[in-house]
Amino acid sequence: MLTDFLLIQKMKQGNEQAFNTFVRKYYNEILKYCSYHCYDTEYAEDLTQETFVNFFAKLSDYHYQGKTMNYLYTIAGNLCKNHCKKKKDVLMDDEFLLTHGMSNDMEQVLDKMFIDSAISSLSKELKEVVVLYYLDGFKIAEIAEKLQISLSLAKYRLTNARKQLEIFGREEDIHEKEL
Repeated sequence: MLTDFLLIQKMKQGNEQAFNTFVRKYYNEILKYCSYHCYDTEYAEDLTQETFVNFFAKLSDYHYQGKTMNYLYTIAGNLCKNHCKKKKDVLMDDEFLLTHGMSNDMEQVLDKMFIDSAISSLSKELKEVVVLYYLDGFKIAEIAEKLQISLSLAKYRLTNARKQLEIFGREEDIHEKEL
């Protein structure tokens, strides 16, 4: 199988097959990432496609450094953040939830919002590890390889993220009790 470096070189030369191989290689992971950050499945697919469009638009400026997946996650993350900023203006009433294919069980929506809020409170490095471990189901060794970091650093980041999420949960409990 071609390495990312060779794929990128071939894409820069206009090789159509290299583009197809690249998209097939990363599409599902980016779609999972976007689906987690976006409630609307169709919009998550649009964000995934837009991630690749943005990557290909800047391909001539891209210099391979062995972290192509991280770069794609960064593009997707920025697109998801922009999407969320636009959605904040929309009130989440039952009609809105039903028209977007979501359950009208507000408890479920609030739980999802709490998890999103907790994860978004983490630094980018910790957030990456949490999403890959808990949401995408990768093992620590796979995360280390995917992010091109040492196994001990991946373990450290996951442990640190767990501690921060635990603190976040305690703080939310305190706020709820005050209300």
